[in-house]
Amino acid sequence: MPGRPYLHCVLGILCLSGVPRTGQAMGDEGNSHTIVQQAVATELTADRNDHTHWLYFEVDKKPDKAVSQWVAETAHGNLKRVVEQNGQKVPETQQRKSMDSFSQDPDQVAKQRKNEQHDDAQATELLKLLPQAFVWTKTDEADGNITLHFKPNPQFHPPDWESRVFAAMEGDMVVDMAEHRIVSLKGKMIRDVKFLGGLLGGLKAGGTFDVERRKTGGNEWQITETHVHIQGRALLFKSISENEDDVKTKFKELSADVSLHQAEDDLMHAAS
Repeated sequence: MPGRPYLHCVLGILCLSGVPRTGQAMGDEGNSHTIVQQAVATELTADRNDHTHWLYFEVDKKPDKAVSQWVAETAHGNLKRVVEQNGQKVPETQQRKSMDSFSQDPDQVAKQRKNEQHDDAQATELLKLLPQAFVWTKTDEADGNITLHFKPNPQFHPPDWESRVFAAMEGDMVVDMAEHRIVSLKGKMIRDVKFLGGLLGGLKAGGTFDVERRKTGGNEWQITETHVHIQGRALLFKSISENEDDVKTKFKELSADVSLHQAEDDLMHAAS
């Protein structure tokens, strides 16, 4: 689902009662930490209970590839109808051929699901670290939202290489206080991160990321925009582009038991 971890994005399942309050202070900082814990707990519970499937339009731009496509989520995998690639329209016959090729290839379907499960698990682990990895301070409150600034917690020791990148960031998180949902998470790399002295690559300070989320129906929230611009190359993160702008719009909920064949029909009737 688009509302589940993209980074990216930082949604999974966690029992927050066991999260240590490393670096927590009294007063505003302690209150901010509590708000973060509550928002994370809400997101994790929602993700665990979310069994919806969505159809949406996506524009994904990378340095070497730009794609406009319709995407339909199913329990079997995500089916994609590419309508434009690198500025060139894709003929409808080719659109169908590509979708049929995916649907009829069990290996492709299994590979996609395996990659998604890996990304979900990684994002879950990162989400678990949010209350611990950063020092949180409330900076603004308006229109039902609260803005919390985060910076690395000097007492936090990243348990793995992925969290080393995560803990080298500083930025802001906006929380919808009525529903305790994360509206946006944005920040920048404030220091270089190298792996094995640079042998496995590294990321440079100054890179930025921005994840935006919106309510798309009922109590469901989805990631609608992701912007990642980080300099460097990390061999550890093969599935994550360091320079990417991804925007999702025109969300429509599909039936819970939608098949790949039904999804293809829905995609072919979608109009941009």
